[in-house]
Amino acid sequence: MLEQYDLQNLLVLDIETVPQYKNFEEVPDNLKKLWDLKTINQRKEISADEFYERAGIWAEFGKIICISVGIFKSGRETGLRVKSFYSHDEKELLENFADLLNSQPASLILVAHNGKEFDFPYLCRRMLIHGIKHPSQLEIAGKKPWEVNHLDTMELWKFGDYKSYTSLNLLTAIFDIPTPKDDMDGSMVGHVYWNENQLERISTYCQKDVVATAQLLRRYRGEELIVDECITIVE
Repeated sequence: MLEQYDLQNLLVLDIETVPQYKNFEEVPDNLKKLWDLKTINQRKEISADEFYERAGIWAEFGKIICISVGIFKSGRETGLRVKSFYSHDEKELLENFADLLNSQPASLILVAHNGKEFDFPYLCRRMLIHGIKHPSQLEIAGKKPWEVNHLDTMELWKFGDYKSYTSLNLLTAIFDIPTPKDDMDGSMVGHVYWNENQLERISTYCQKDVVATAQLLRRYRGEELIVDECITIVE
């Protein structure tokens, strides 16, 4: 499976997102009303105020605080170079990430877990909001489905079955890949960012998800995991 892909032409990524405001009280009144309307079906018995901690899931009400990427490297053993872009300034963060993609071939394939439902559209929406031109690897308008160079490790696991979500944590467990959830999980990111101001900790967590996704690709290809000594974190 996936043997047709050149690993060095893949870029594995993961993003971390949080609500745009620390709490619901800080949200402008017009957006409070729109948040109430947007989430009314999901909230059920929960108030719009209480539900706001989940606002990072929606690109209209959240923001990206970290993007981690991984590039495979060849050699005697396959390696992985991992780098994070993180900032309180979302526009600056997205511009730096766009610069990276613009420096790469248009044929570069982007890989993420649940990327087609979350990471890729979220990146595109937030770039559009900030007036940042989409790099060619993210531009899908006018393209046929088979012309879009995006791989989704969750979609690949479905094998055409569309009725369930399979977490990266579950897949790493069944494929015996070291878990990326040893320090925190996605539900904690907003609290760690807004209440503990630990952006570097979030970056480390995001990097672990990138490594786990890259390792999952190796398992899909029937290959050995990348050894720790061949994984490099680039500052």
